[in-house]
Amino acid sequence: MWMLHSATMLPAFLLLFFMGTSSRLSEAMSRDEKNKLRNQVLEMFDHAYQNYMDHAYPADELMPLTCRGRVRGLEPSRGDVDDALGKFSLTLIDTLDTLALLNKTAEFEKAVRRVVTDVRLDNDIVVSVFETNIRVLGGLLGGHSMAVMLKESGRMLWYQDELLHMAKDLGLRLLPAFNTSSGLPYPRVNLRFGVRGPETRTGTETDTCTACAGTIILEFAALSRFTGDPTFEAHARRALDFLWEKRQRNSNLVGTTINIHSGEWVRRDSGVGAGIDSYYEYLLKAYILLGDDQFLQRFNTHYASIMKYISQPPLLLDVHIHKPLLPARTWMDSLLAFFPGLQVLKGDIRPAIETHEMLYQVTKKHNFLPEAFTTDFRVHWAQHPLRPEFAESTYFLYKATRDPYYLEVGRTILENLNRFARVPCGFAAMKDVRTGSHEDRMDSFFLAEMFKYLFLLFAEEEDLPFNVEDYIFTTEAHLLPLSLSTASNSQAPTLVNNMAGEELDDSNFEWTCPNTRLLFPDPAFPRNLREPIRSAVDKSCPHPTTHRDPGMGRPPLRAQDFMANNPEHLELLRRMGVSLIHLKDGRVQLVQHATQAVSAVAAEDGMRFMQEMMELSSQQQKEQLPPRAVQIISPPFFGRVVLTAGPAQFGMDLSKSSSGVRGFVTIAEPYNGCSVLSNGEIVAGRIALLQRGQCMFAEKARHIQKAGAIGGIVIDDNEGSSSDTAPLFQMAGDGRNTDDVTLPLLFLFHKEGNILLEALKEYREVEVLLSDKARDRESIFKGKALPGALLDGSTDGAEEEDCSTEEKDHTSPASSEPVHQSQVTIQEQTTDDSGVGPESVQPAEGLGSYVPVAVGEEPAVDGDHSSQSVDSLMADWEEDLEAFKQMEKDEL
Repeated sequence: MWMLHSATMLPAFLLLFFMGTSSRLSEAMSRDEKNKLRNQVLEMFDHAYQNYMDHAYPADELMPLTCRGRVRGLEPSRGDVDDALGKFSLTLIDTLDTLALLNKTAEFEKAVRRVVTDVRLDNDIVVSVFETNIRVLGGLLGGHSMAVMLKESGRMLWYQDELLHMAKDLGLRLLPAFNTSSGLPYPRVNLRFGVRGPETRTGTETDTCTACAGTIILEFAALSRFTGDPTFEAHARRALDFLWEKRQRNSNLVGTTINIHSGEWVRRDSGVGAGIDSYYEYLLKAYILLGDDQFLQRFNTHYASIMKYISQPPLLLDVHIHKPLLPARTWMDSLLAFFPGLQVLKGDIRPAIETHEMLYQVTKKHNFLPEAFTTDFRVHWAQHPLRPEFAESTYFLYKATRDPYYLEVGRTILENLNRFARVPCGFAAMKDVRTGSHEDRMDSFFLAEMFKYLFLLFAEEEDLPFNVEDYIFTTEAHLLPLSLSTASNSQAPTLVNNMAGEELDDSNFEWTCPNTRLLFPDPAFPRNLREPIRSAVDKSCPHPTTHRDPGMGRPPLRAQDFMANNPEHLELLRRMGVSLIHLKDGRVQLVQHATQAVSAVAAEDGMRFMQEMMELSSQQQKEQLPPRAVQIISPPFFGRVVLTAGPAQFGMDLSKSSSGVRGFVTIAEPYNGCSVLSNGEIVAGRIALLQRGQCMFAEKARHIQKAGAIGGIVIDDNEGSSSDTAPLFQMAGDGRNTDDVTLPLLFLFHKEGNILLEALKEYREVEVLLSDKARDRESIFKGKALPGALLDGSTDGAEEEDCSTEEKDHTSPASSEPVHQSQVTIQEQTTDDSGVGPESVQPAEGLGSYVPVAVGEEPAVDGDHSSQSVDSLMADWEEDLEAFKQMEKDEL
């Protein structure tokens, strides 16, 4: 555990010393190298933006895998994620001020004309108030700010505040959402009809996330001050006032979800990530933009509690607002990556360096920040939708320290985007950072935020068309001029000072920028802070072995004796503070809360029981393997399409192969592979495609191996199955010795398998690479010519050891924190009539496996595979995992 110690007050001259010498701690980056990286940012932006304009506009988003626009209602629904789409050319509006900042003045002017001419805001469609505010209203205001700046310099003289008029129109369309007794907005509104009631989702919802209600003030206040209409700012302030009043008075923390009518906390976990993040951000930035001390007072009060309860440098862990010493979960989400940047604005540099370094080490392990990761830095949710928060904090830390170390961090971000996310039609979100598989998604915030922060990181002052110090960045990185603080606000209604009568500790304001309290006496201090964090993250891979403390005695219930249906065992669990939850799929989950144990000794016994359970589970799952990758490497795919595959518990272990198995695919005859192949001469030297069903997996493997195949891919016959929604499928043997099977065999669910089948139908010759994870394209095509764009940003194909394939959700058994309920999962014998999961589950004495393991096959369902095109199949991938969808709901 790293403890935060306050430095003594230092004279102001030390600031100059620190700022002037820190650049010598790491090898300084040359001006030419910075310019090269800056130009690379510009090229990457052009690649993303031009593909949106060529293939998607006027749609809201680009679908980079299928090279077309995502239009809400025409593409398969992604649930609440789609509430950001309103048929208002979202990506173009979100990108306006990025164009201006990147010196693309002509394109900016053209884009403004397009928005003014083409975009409609009166669409009969329900949208997220939060997303529409930060992306569309913020985009219009940021674009207006840039247009005014250019007009003052003699450009765009035709501009007559058209974007501002559109912004006011949109603001008025959002206002009906604020018509609640509390002042907190409904989470959704219809752009044409406002809050309509039961016939739509508007007006019926009772809950909203704290960030959703508390991330309004910058855009609404800017709109009020640009237009002179105080209505918008007044509504945003009222919502913030209500949230402040409803904070938990003992901990001074806020929960994640609140009832917009009663003000009761629906979810009482508190952190700085999803669901709360930008509420804290907007309190500090509202003070910077508007100059209202009340916002600073509130922020400082919250910040002191964050540093007391949530911050455990370098970790930021959620707690319960009523019991802030009790952790609420043992994993972190990627949205908290913005917090080091906010701490820089606060002037609290030390914990910012520590948390950022932890995030960087996680990024280096997994190429991107997973959407969520555990306290021992393993993957919890494997998605990465190209979020910019880590780049944002990198920029602010470089701006504060001028340490060239952060330029190297930025280089890593650029290289990983080019190596793993770049596709012919833009940049694709990562579906799974472990395998390198993609999702047909490029959110508007990628253009609005990522390229702004990366350009600013590498640009020199003379590269910028204006002084960014004159602007503040919204949570969507839109630029609002600080001159708004002097704009007339006399019409605004008088606000009640909610701090009145409360005693404020003056120490709250000691850590307020400009701040000299935490300046470092040693210029090498940032490096010294980073080293132990780097070591801690490195040591978490592989998972450390558990050691029981000597002399502690045995727990009253041993893990190997536990039975989930034994009432006596359940009572013993209760006494130890361990609860058991039955899942719909037949499994049970265990979670311990030490505070619920009957005594300290019982809590200690419970912790040891959980540790034993984790050890026992690990022993019984030595055969469990991580997901594998099927990477299509022939033209026109060139390695950019990666399908998540399940492994076999027999045959070649792809994790031990540095190059994987590469070959052209062909369909086995018979397709089920349950007898000697009639097309053995064609299968020889190729990778055979097989249909699941009618015989054991090992039997299929033996038949294709006898025919001379170099590998096999079994495709699920259950129509609609997908790795998005089904648990990882592992193919078990047939109960006999399978040492004779030496080729690799992988399993694809129906949707992923059909993508491969349709590619084969369209292009006839399709080459794939079977490996433990997606390979860097340069390493795949060593010595072979490739289109130049494919190699942009590529580096050496060698990659660091990736421990993301270890069992997810495990924290170190040595940790003193309560174990999260997903850490120990016990699966009892069950069947799955749907056929998506296992035909039967491998039984174990008192403990089953984490992941369904198929030990047999059922008769296949006759029928031809789908005749849909590759594009439609890829577009039809189902929504992400349930937990991931919940996280998206928190933000929406």
